[in-house]
Amino acid sequence: MEYRDYYKVMSVSRSASQDEIKRAYRRLAKQYHPDVSKAVNAEQRFKELGEAYEVLKDPKKRAAYDQLGSNWKAGEQFRPPPQWGAGDSPFGRGRPGQGQADTGAFSDFFDSLFKQQGHASSGFGRRTGSHRTQQSAHNTKGEDHHAKITINLEDAYHGSERSIQVHTPERNAQGRITQRLRTLNVKIPKGVTEGQQIRLSGQGAPNQVGRKGDLYLDISFAEHKLYHVEGRDIYLDLPITPWEAALGASVSVPTLGGTVDMKIPAGTQSGNKLRLKERGLPGTQAGHFYVTLQIMTPPAETEEAQQFYQQMAQALPWNPRSHL
Repeated sequence: MEYRDYYKVMSVSRSASQDEIKRAYRRLAKQYHPDVSKAVNAEQRFKELGEAYEVLKDPKKRAAYDQLGSNWKAGEQFRPPPQWGAGDSPFGRGRPGQGQADTGAFSDFFDSLFKQQGHASSGFGRRTGSHRTQQSAHNTKGEDHHAKITINLEDAYHGSERSIQVHTPERNAQGRITQRLRTLNVKIPKGVTEGQQIRLSGQGAPNQVGRKGDLYLDISFAEHKLYHVEGRDIYLDLPITPWEAALGASVSVPTLGGTVDMKIPAGTQSGNKLRLKERGLPGTQAGHFYVTLQIMTPPAETEEAQQFYQQMAQALPWNPRSHL
C-alpha cells in the first residue's frame, strides 16, 4: 500500500491553518471538477482532493494523520503502526462495524487509517457514527459544486431560459456518491456578465442524510461574430467609407437593443472611437456601447475606379506618413 501525502495533494504546508486548507480545497476542487476541467486526469485529481480534504479539514483526523510523521514520501510502501487505533489515538478505541459509512472511491490508504476506527466517511467529507454528528448533518448541507455554462451574448442582454445538461452528484442505495447526467432548466438573468455565477439551490452533492449543497454555474460567453465584451461594455468595429469619414455622415449601428442612428463627425480617422451611452449590458449601472470606426476603401477593380483614384491622388496630394 502506498503512502499518500495529503498536504502535497492539497498544495499546502504541514503548518497550514484550517482556513488555508479550506481555501486550497475550494480553489483546486473548482479547477479539477470534471464538469469544468479539461485536464486528462481531472476526475482522479478531484477524487484525491476529496480524500485529502476529508482528513485535513478535521482536526482529530489531521492530528492522527500527523502522528505518522513527515518522514514518509508519497508512493512509498506503507503499513499503519501496530498500535494504530488503540485508546491513545485521537479517535479513541475503534469498534469495527459500528457507525461506519461507505468511503466510496477513497483509497486503501485512507481505509487502513480511518475506516477501522469506526469513523469512515463519505467521499464528500462528512462524518457519521454518533448522535452528535448525525444531528450536525441534519443542520448542514452537502458540498457545493461548480459547472461551466456558455451562453450567447443576446441571452445575457435580454435574459432567457435554457435547458442544460450537467453531471450532478447523488448518493446511491449503497451510500456511494455517483455522477448522474441531468437536464436542468436554468433562468439566465438579464444583464449577467462573464465570470458571474448562477446559484441553483439544492443541486449540489448530498451529505449522508441527503441534504444537498448548491450548484454554481460559472458564466462564459460564446464568441460573437460582431461584438466583444469587457465587463458590461460592448465593443463593435464599424466599417465606414472614406467620404463618410471625410464629410461626416449619419450611419445605422446594430446594437443588442436594436439599430441606432449615430452621427459620424467630419474629419474622422480610422480607429476613432464613439460611445453610445448605457447601450451595453443592462444592470444597476448599465454598460456602454463603443464603436471603433474602420475606414474601408472601395476596390479599384475597374478602369473607371482606377482613374478615379488617380484623380484623387492628383487633386489631394496628401502624405499621411509625413510626420514619421
